[in-house]
Amino acid sequence: MDIKNVIVIGTGTMGQGIAQWFLQQNTTVEMVDANYDFALKSMDRIHESLDSLVAKGKLEAALVSDLKKKLSVKKLEEINPKADLVIEAIIEDKEIKKDLLKKLDELMDQNTVLASNTSSFPITEMAKDLSAGRQKKFLGLHFFNPATIMKLVEVINGLETDRSLSQEILKWFNSKGKVACLCGDAPGFIVNRVARNFYGESLRAVGHYDLEKIKEVDTVMREVGGFKMGPFELMDLIGIDVNLSVTESVYRAFFDEPRFKPHRLQKEMVDGKRFGRKTKKGFYIYE
Repeated sequence: MDIKNVIVIGTGTMGQGIAQWFLQQNTTVEMVDANYDFALKSMDRIHESLDSLVAKGKLEAALVSDLKKKLSVKKLEEINPKADLVIEAIIEDKEIKKDLLKKLDELMDQNTVLASNTSSFPITEMAKDLSAGRQKKFLGLHFFNPATIMKLVEVINGLETDRSLSQEILKWFNSKGKVACLCGDAPGFIVNRVARNFYGESLRAVGHYDLEKIKEVDTVMREVGGFKMGPFELMDLIGIDVNLSVTESVYRAFFDEPRFKPHRLQKEMVDGKRFGRKTKKGFYIYE
């Protein structure tokens, strides 16, 4: 299998990172977002990121010039219907994702692979309204932030996914330097299921907003646990709103199992619009 043409729908932090990673594999990339102007700004940020890699001596200027020509912003009705792969990386809302996938099922060539970057929703459930042929060519591809650096990609089969397709996808990603692993179609897959306790127990240990306790937990997990970032630092990076949404999704999917229960401090932060780094204020303050 060779992936030469990719469409990334949703140009927030994750979609932008996915698009840039594919671009750096010398793949033609089309970016789509409900907010066209936002997508244009995301493209500008990718250009800036590539330019910074040139300045650091990690990429040649001539190569980056060629890569920029392979990146474009399109409206949904303008996308290449014969693209090899379409990845949705939009808001973590199951019904909105399913509506988009149904549109893509109709728009795209029968040989195009559809994938979801969902971090929590079962792939089989998301595929149930797709045509039978498309269900065979639909799977989960869960990247991690920042997608240009984090090597892991979780590959998730739905019940009807063609197993030979997922094996080809695994081989392709591994050949490009990613570490792709096949996951069971359970809520949260591997990382987000395990990580719920990393966040949840840390929130329960702190109890309420107390910056000194938050710093203490992060320091212990970094210095003693060996993690690159503490749980509160990581939630600020991911987005506390995104983290809460995934936690709620996993909690519901496991029939309200107590160990996955969201913590009220997460909700308080979201209600106060303290989402983390993207709003300059989360568990920490960012100037």
